[in-house]
Amino acid sequence: MDTDAAVAAGWRKARADGRVRDELLDLAYAEPRLRRRYPWIGMGELHFSRTTEYPWTWDARFVLSEYGGTYFVLGPTRQDVVGRVETAREAIDLVLASLPQE
Repeated sequence: MDTDAAVAAGWRKARADGRVRDELLDLAYAEPRLRRRYPWIGMGELHFSRTTEYPWTWDARFVLSEYGGTYFVLGPTRQDVVGRVETAREAIDLVLASLPQE
């Protein structure tokens, strides 16, 4: 499978997973820089990898959809806490603010 097809399959898999809110997935997918990355979900967190196979890259911030409607942004590791935000748009903006250039 080529990279584009693998990334597209990753987005379908992320949407079908059900642990990440559709609103967050929609906003992430609408951003070309994130749409080109392979989305993977671990522990309910939405990650964005430069590779389409395990082990995925950990060079971008990621987002946890919290109960109650807020979002928790971390990364690039789970020890790097960015903070809690109220909206999916704010979460995606925080991811984009430090996304490494490709």
